[in-house]
Amino acid sequence: MGGGETVLVTGASTGLGLAIVRELVAARYQVIATARQTSLPRFADAGVFEGQRLWIRALDVLDADQRSAVVEEVQRRLGGVDILINNAGVAYRSVVEHVREEDRLAQMHINYRAPMELARLVLPGMRNRGHGRIINVSSVGGMMAMPTMAVYSASKFALEGASEALYYEVRPWNIHVSLIQPGFINSDGFAKVRFTPLSRAGVDAATDPYYAHYRHMSGFIERVMRMVPATPQKVARTVMRTLKSRRPPLRVPATFDARLFAWLRRFLPRRLYHALLYRSLPTIKRWGPAASLAPPQGIASTHDVPGNRGPMALDDQ
Repeated sequence: MGGGETVLVTGASTGLGLAIVRELVAARYQVIATARQTSLPRFADAGVFEGQRLWIRALDVLDADQRSAVVEEVQRRLGGVDILINNAGVAYRSVVEHVREEDRLAQMHINYRAPMELARLVLPGMRNRGHGRIINVSSVGGMMAMPTMAVYSASKFALEGASEALYYEVRPWNIHVSLIQPGFINSDGFAKVRFTPLSRAGVDAATDPYYAHYRHMSGFIERVMRMVPATPQKVARTVMRTLKSRRPPLRVPATFDARLFAWLRRFLPRRLYHALLYRSLPTIKRWGPAASLAPPQGIASTHDVPGNRGPMALDDQ
């Protein structure tokens, strides 16, 4: 593979998306790297510029007109998208009780609806040509769920379910569908999660019933993401191996923790699996009613709580 194949990558201006673009360009694919209009300057900041084999296009994955325009331009000028890599996504941090319907839909639109709409747009061309690949970047959150990340996991579970159905549907046309499942990546992604209005209030208020949930989970995630060996570059190389494989698997765990959780889910009895994970949650004995008994000393302000540092861009992972 490589050379003449055309690859469309969403969320390509930073993080994993940018690492994938670098790998694709080095392997001499024809690359269409997309990001929202406001994120396009990031390419130049990273030393990535348009050339014969690299197009940079504005694409807000939630905008139906932009989705259609990019796919139609590629079809008209290059003959169509051979490989679609759905990488754009966001993560909301919120317990279920703090997710309203509009928050839930916002998460689902970005992580589930948009990638499936892009797949729908490129599939006719792939079927006509008798080949194609769709790689959806999922998450370890698509195989298991963590407290305070319910709506994020819901969106990734939905993406995984639809991708699994699609895997069977398009195989007769030699179209392969794969899910890349990264776990924790050594990055500042913990600082880019989104909060719903209610979850942000819960982070702010030490009297909120879920304050301990947010505080302990945020600190745990930050610590893990700072020390794991996985990097966007390593995960991008996993994407490339999947892309080049003659018979790529449907699910590809892309980091050590993703492989570990896949193994645990496969071999442990479900009751034991959930009990083990619950007991492994950070300072779980201080959650819920126990939190109201904790001394008030050292209560952090909003700005001291890890992860409470503003919204995550659509083209981040």
